[in-house]
Amino acid sequence: MSQRETPAANQIKAAIIALQFLSAIPVGQQSAPTEKEIGASLSWYPLVGLLLGIILCSASLLLSFVFPTLLSAALILTLWVVLTGALHLDGFADSADAWMGGLGSKERTLRLLKDPTSGPIAIAATVLLMLLKLLTIELIINQDIWLLIWPLVFARISASLLFVTTPYARKSGLGSAIAEHKQDHQVWLGSIILMLASCYFLGWAVIIPLLFVSCLSFYYLRSRMMKRLKGCTGDTAGAMIEILECITLLVLVACQ
Repeated sequence: MSQRETPAANQIKAAIIALQFLSAIPVGQQSAPTEKEIGASLSWYPLVGLLLGIILCSASLLLSFVFPTLLSAALILTLWVVLTGALHLDGFADSADAWMGGLGSKERTLRLLKDPTSGPIAIAATVLLMLLKLLTIELIINQDIWLLIWPLVFARISASLLFVTTPYARKSGLGSAIAEHKQDHQVWLGSIILMLASCYFLGWAVIIPLLFVSCLSFYYLRSRMMKRLKGCTGDTAGAMIEILECITLLVLVACQ
């Protein structure tokens, strides 16, 4: 392969890595990614969200012809979890347990984040989150099915910007490769382009409150991470994705 083709090939591999990390969509066998490739994949996170959103909206259109709205919403939520491999939901549950059980201690919180078991706090928080998602999805299906794209996009923009703006709290792990080799300018550029696209499709009456609430939520969640952990982890990034998805759904319903 020529030197001129290398950047394009690298970006294609970065996109595939991002799809592997953020979804359960089979993309074929790939060689083990290098840390540099893992870092480069960060800029593709929002576009993975866009792809997942398009899949969910397409499925919702088909289901709406067969099932009543509530059942369609339940099936869409099920597909949502399946497509993401429950990865972010696991991070949300772990973070809920760790934040309450960590008692303000960084070391204890990090230890609980690695604990594979889920306590009552994690279960309660996850059930409440899923109920909120189910009800908001049902309302959005009745309003405009294609709005379902944007919660997945905005949540993954928030996760990519979290890694760009926040130190990694652990000395090793997948997030350390992202923190070491992330391409900040590409992440910012991709995020800005998608936000501008959302302005066109959603309109100012929706995008202004959506950006305001999203930025406020991002700032608050990031500040909690910095205060407790002096950084972020893969689990807390997953928790941010789940929370921002839910908040975006709520704002979209409120603005219709």
